[in-house]
Amino acid sequence: MNAHGVHVFTSESVAEGHPDKVCDQISDAVLDEVLRFDLEQGRPGDGRVACESFITVGLVIVGGEITTRAWVDIQELVRAVVCEIGYDDPRWGFSGHACGILNAIGRQSPDISQGVDVGGAGDQGLMVGYACNQTDELMPLPIVLAHRLTRRLAEVRRTGVLPYLGPDGKSQVTVEYRDGRPARIDTVVISCQHSEEILDGSRKQIRESAREEIVEVVARAALPAELLDLRTRFLVNPTGKFVVGGPASDTGMTGRKIIVDTYGGWAPHGGGAFSGKDPTKVDRSATYMARHIAKNIVAAGLAGQALVQLAYAIGVADPVSVMVDTFGSGVVPDELLTRAVREVFPLTPRGIIEELDLLRPIYRQTACFGHFGRSEDSFTWESLHHVEALRSFVGGE
Repeated sequence: MNAHGVHVFTSESVAEGHPDKVCDQISDAVLDEVLRFDLEQGRPGDGRVACESFITVGLVIVGGEITTRAWVDIQELVRAVVCEIGYDDPRWGFSGHACGILNAIGRQSPDISQGVDVGGAGDQGLMVGYACNQTDELMPLPIVLAHRLTRRLAEVRRTGVLPYLGPDGKSQVTVEYRDGRPARIDTVVISCQHSEEILDGSRKQIRESAREEIVEVVARAALPAELLDLRTRFLVNPTGKFVVGGPASDTGMTGRKIIVDTYGGWAPHGGGAFSGKDPTKVDRSATYMARHIAKNIVAAGLAGQALVQLAYAIGVADPVSVMVDTFGSGVVPDELLTRAVREVFPLTPRGIIEELDLLRPIYRQTACFGHFGRSEDSFTWESLHHVEALRSFVGGE
């Protein structure tokens, strides 16, 4: 990114009730059930999952390719996930109790599995990881703040602080940078589903008092006060109202929020989605490893920011390429960091799975509020236990 002058950058996040995120959660819940069964049977990694979901008015379709010994009750699982998200009340236009569910799951192609079973990558492709020193999370600030807003929306809805909020919603944060560092928050956008009780008399706009309450209880409570000033704009439900939301207003599909899931557009994306894919799929596991590598490089003080790209060929274990780019912020050449990465980190699919302990049922929680910059223990790719090894290798060279 430009390190000089003044510029702005915007990232968005979406709420757990956004139709695409509902589908991500369903797909990852299916994956978790297969992984849980495999662990209980003493056969971790036995199943193969590539699960896609689609949601629209009154209907959920679950498809994809799954090979497993487990019995997953798709009907029960989908209803439980949808209701837990908050679609258990007809006033939100969709109900997990009453929706139709179509199971269209098939089996994984044996042409793919023969390469995966011996430790090869489950697909070809390029995977990207990134880290920077803008925040404690070593993430770009705009996406961190956008996720804070959607987390806060979920919190005040679930606890009843703002009981008129529905499950669907979006946030967007524009940050102003000066000479490459965050200086202030320029614009905050919150679009949140709500019941009719906060509409004004004309029923075309939410009451101004409700807008002000959402700004105070959600935005100002979630964002750092030192970055807010008198010029910061707060836009709440800019169209006027947001009563009809969720699957009643828009279709959803697994894997359509890949920028929300990663770095908010600040860094490139390899193109592959994550949710519903078991860790033999390098779209997921190698992207987690790329983030792990980039974060350890920055945490080790070897660069102010780091972009890591890994690339794989289907059925081949070792990556066909490894690249580190620090955009001139590195204290040593990028070529040396690339050699260090190859030496310090396991980069085969099997090595990544073992290193990050990815055969656990941990994935549904990744399907909302981003896959990176999280502090939960199960997000092993956020750990920093390779910092000293990186410093040692670079120092030895």
